Amino acid sequence: MSIQGKVSLPVIKRLPKYYRYLKNLSADGRDKISSSELARMMGTTASQVRQDFNCFGGFGQQGIGYKVDVLLAEIGKLLFGDGELLPTILIGAGRLGSAVSSFISRDTNGYRLIGAFDINPALIGHEMSGVRILPLEELDAFCAEHQPAVAVLCVPRQSAVELAGHLVRLGIQGVWNFSHYDLSVEYPQLTVENVHLGDSLMSLGYRLRNPESEHKG
Repeated sequence: MSIQGKVSLPVIKRLPKYYRYLKNLSADGRDKISSSELARMMGTTASQVRQDFNCFGGFGQQGIGYKVDVLLAEIGKLLFGDGELLPTILIGAGRLGSAVSSFISRDTNGYRLIGAFDINPALIGHEMSGVRILPLEELDAFCAEHQPAVAVLCVPRQSAVELAGHLVRLGIQGVWNFSHYDLSVEYPQLTVENVHLGDSLMSLGYRLRNPESEHKG
């Protein structure tokens, strides 16, 4: 498998969806799948599926289809590398942070939670998803010792604004960002996934109220 030059962000964002569907197919005992069948599951075209896979050198043979377990393993390598979990810290241990930390710990998807931080004295010292919640003022020393690669931000927008530059200086390379502040705009050197839960709800509301305006094709 070889990556053919730079891969576009839309293709990268489709990889987890491919992986999820293929994992289900493997669990169901499927051995092979065609690009057209996989396209129907994905809500795209067979041509798009083949183009996506060609970005990585292609995984199947024309007219034969793809072996599910081989395709699953190859996409898994793209998503998870050699299997080494990315050391991750979480900042903001409230309700959202607790839910997110539980997800990371339950279904790691390539990440290992090593620390959690908050400014609320009522939370500090408690355990969350296997790690102890530390006061935010210990962040620098913790990062110097443990060198996390990823920070998960479950804090209000203003806190994210104040923290972002500092996290960059501490060596954080990627951010899973649940604040309402698009870090990637100001810090292009960071790899950022901005998560706006409200956007999904608003999109759903629009589609429910304006079903005639949605192009299904």
